[in-house]
Amino acid sequence: MKSYLIAFFFICTFSNSQSLLKETTQINDSIDYYLEIASFNKEDKHSFNKAIIYTEKAILYAKNKKIDKKLPNCYLILGSIYYDLEKTDTAIENFIRSINLYKAKEPSANLALAYYSLGKCYLEKDKVELSEVYFKKASEIYEKLNFTDAIQLIKIQKGIIQKNKREYDNAISIFSSVINNISNDAFIETKIEAYYQIGEIEIIKKHYEEAITNFNIALKLNEKNSENIPLQKKILKQLSLTHKINNEFTESQMYLEKYVAIVDSLGNYYNHSLTENTFDKIQFDKQLKTIEQLDKDKKIQQRSLRFNKLISILSIALISILSLLSLSLYKNNKIRISTNKLLKEKNKELTIEKNKAERASKARAEFLATVSHELRTPLNAINGITYLLLNEKPKATQLNYLKSLEFSGKYLLTFINDILEINRLESDKVLVEKINFNLPELLENIKTSFNEFIEENNINFHLLIDKSIEPNIIGDPTKISQIIINLVNNAIKFSKNGDVWLSIKKKKDFDNKVVLSFEVKDNGIGIPKEKQATIFESFSQGSVEVNRTYGGTGLGLSIVKKIVEILGSEIYLESDTNKGTSLKFDLTFKKGKEEVKKIAEIISKENLILGKKKKILLVEDNKINQMITQKMLEQKGISCFTIDNGEEAINHLMENEYDLVLMDVHLPGINGTEATLEIRKFSPTIPIIALTAISLNENREMLLSYGMDEVIMKPFVPEEFYEILFRFLAKNQE
Repeated sequence: MKSYLIAFFFICTFSNSQSLLKETTQINDSIDYYLEIASFNKEDKHSFNKAIIYTEKAILYAKNKKIDKKLPNCYLILGSIYYDLEKTDTAIENFIRSINLYKAKEPSANLALAYYSLGKCYLEKDKVELSEVYFKKASEIYEKLNFTDAIQLIKIQKGIIQKNKREYDNAISIFSSVINNISNDAFIETKIEAYYQIGEIEIIKKHYEEAITNFNIALKLNEKNSENIPLQKKILKQLSLTHKINNEFTESQMYLEKYVAIVDSLGNYYNHSLTENTFDKIQFDKQLKTIEQLDKDKKIQQRSLRFNKLISILSIALISILSLLSLSLYKNNKIRISTNKLLKEKNKELTIEKNKAERASKARAEFLATVSHELRTPLNAINGITYLLLNEKPKATQLNYLKSLEFSGKYLLTFINDILEINRLESDKVLVEKINFNLPELLENIKTSFNEFIEENNINFHLLIDKSIEPNIIGDPTKISQIIINLVNNAIKFSKNGDVWLSIKKKKDFDNKVVLSFEVKDNGIGIPKEKQATIFESFSQGSVEVNRTYGGTGLGLSIVKKIVEILGSEIYLESDTNKGTSLKFDLTFKKGKEEVKKIAEIISKENLILGKKKKILLVEDNKINQMITQKMLEQKGISCFTIDNGEEAINHLMENEYDLVLMDVHLPGINGTEATLEIRKFSPTIPIIALTAISLNENREMLLSYGMDEVIMKPFVPEEFYEILFRFLAKNQE
């Protein structure tokens, strides 16, 4: 079945029209040549490294020669390679790129294959709803192309999804449909898999005879048509297990012996080591002996049954005694039933209260998220106008007012971001990244970002890193930065004219792992003993006086505690009034490798694009945001044309060329994501950057799946806005 799909992909991919020019044909042949070598290394030689190298060569060749129609096939193959390497996230990125580059109005088997592959990736990540969406899209295309047998592959996946959801009747219905609709012998293994899955469901439902019937049908089909040895091995093992559960030990032993025979033959067929085969054989011999012993026990029981009949006569004498005991038990049972009834009523009350609390928590989270989201649009205007006014050389009398306004805007933005971060952490939708990064470099950057705050509070800052720690580790640098930044910020804020220590020590060292101990310590005002139990709760700062004196949201330590718990650890507090505070936690990391850094400074990118006049299309319906964004672009010498709705933007881009598009997500009529999908049909390469006051229902991965290249969150920080802008303009110029 797998080989059929691969052959089917290449038949669809490499069928070229005879009317192409000779030069174009040679270029396409070169791309196809690279892809064929990549596929050979992946399927026949299992050399994934070479497969990736040749696929990337094909992508580079297609980009240099501007053969855009070849790019989706390249990304589809690259995604399949990363899927086999179990790098699911990278595979998803390439499948999404492939889908975005295919023409949706011209459905093809390759586009269906991309949707199908993306669905399998999300199913592995346990994102069932997303996988169902992409399986449905693949199925619709196969139906349009009348590839009825290919549709059965998708139905098998849908059936497995229903089985995992414990919707067993729905799953059996789907598998039965697959059995009835398979007509091509190339897909006979799909029919065998359907019978096998039905058999497993019947075992769960304790219908052992029905399970055995389905396994036997699957076994006969495999022996007659497929001769798939691993599949046959799987079926025989389940038949042996089912007969054993059904107390049919002779049949169980027969199928287990067949299974052992195949395992022995597989050892020679696959060139397995003697040690591994010997181990398997020992295990199977033990199982055979167990079944033989059970069979002997059964015969012994049958002989003893006759003897038990004699014993049963004597047992009648005990019935009278047991009757008296039964009466006593009956009374006790009535009392127990009454008690259980009372407990059930109490459990119902507790369940109702629990549901009320969960609804209240959900309503609170949705309310905070909605308020935070709605505040972002006007806050973007406040921060943007303040930034513009500060850059226009205000009068000395105005400067203090503008600085105060800038501080208030940043404070409010921090508060809103903290609220959203708390809601995000409580939603249980947080993923932990595992990437290679340089820990000392990360800590130095954090220290540098606090230089102004350190100087303002007259702090002696001490960064102490154990020299025996290897610099490169594998973990989540973003979450570690959040923890350190929040703890250091508090230490500086509450230790004016004092000392702050950030210490990292090696606690344990394994072959490929290391346990590091982090501590942030200060000699500031400290935390009273009576307040320490609640200091990690949201909006808690110890006292009203502390909040009035030092400011802050009271969310920092709550965020820190939740992130540390997500990373699988605990944070410990030691503090005393006027003596300072110490916060410690341990984290386990895999050891990383040193990476060669790429020099890509923002200034060099800015200098690169300022040499040529750049044109940007801004799609934004808010007039104030239009004015602010346009002014910020004009300050960098970038030409900007503004449109306030998605439909006009699509028509305008059909007739005009731009270097980049800034696309607001929430637009009247056609929204930003729908407009991006339409633009990608005729302009697949122009950079499109989303502008959004992002909510809990939106995320970066979702927006990128519509074809957007990057996301800027409102209200945006000018430095971050320019950095993203220059990066894409410089990349486009190259």
